[in-house]
Amino acid sequence: MIEIVNLNKSFGENVVLKNVNLTIETGQTKVIIGRSGVGKSVLLKSIMGILIPDSGSIKIDGVEVTDLPEKEYNKIRMKIGMVFQGGALFDSMNVAENVAFVLNEFMRLDKRTVDKKIEESLALVGLQGVEDMMPSELSGGMKKRVSLARVLCMDPEVIFYDEPTTGVDPVTADAINTLIVELRNKLDVTSIVVTHDMNSAYKVADKIAMIYSGQVIAEGTPQEIQQATHPVVRQFINGDAKGPITDGEHLVFGHLT
Repeated sequence: MIEIVNLNKSFGENVVLKNVNLTIETGQTKVIIGRSGVGKSVLLKSIMGILIPDSGSIKIDGVEVTDLPEKEYNKIRMKIGMVFQGGALFDSMNVAENVAFVLNEFMRLDKRTVDKKIEESLALVGLQGVEDMMPSELSGGMKKRVSLARVLCMDPEVIFYDEPTTGVDPVTADAINTLIVELRNKLDVTSIVVTHDMNSAYKVADKIAMIYSGQVIAEGTPQEIQQATHPVVRQFINGDAKGPITDGEHLVFGHLT
């Protein structure tokens, strides 16, 4: 579904992505792990066409998208749904209006069809009867589910998840992980999950890829990543403060008085 070859992206002298190669098969969930600032979000934005790579190739469903005109790229984007880290709901709209936003803005559908799609999408994420609630009335986990329902309303072929378990408690995080797995199984959707939550990565991934210093340094099944011997991978997945990632960094910790 997605093929990335020798992708490069820099901002001035700051090299963020360096010859990145990744393949995400149709129906597969690929989890991208790595520290903050290593280029995970830049990679997603490059695939979405929000950022233009300096060089390299990105193919989505066989179509080279790096040089597509904006109008043609928009057709590709309609196949892709993005679940943002904080939900990115519109505060002035209720749940139903948020879920139907893309349908109402970009598609000509009658109200009955839209209402049915809202109901079905909310049911898929385990939320019924919340259509009239406002975002301020929702918990963090509910906001993420509503954000996902908005994506599902589009019948996407690909879903991107940006840190789906950040900011929620462990029980809610596990429920979100379970939902990602269930949607993959029910809808056969292709997914990319960006996270630094290893519990989440191990649960939802078919394959995991780690980005470090702008490059993919390891890729494999959850079991293969857990058994990896690369010192950078081992430090990251174990959450160790000391190791090659932090060598040379000066960490300053505050002290309670």
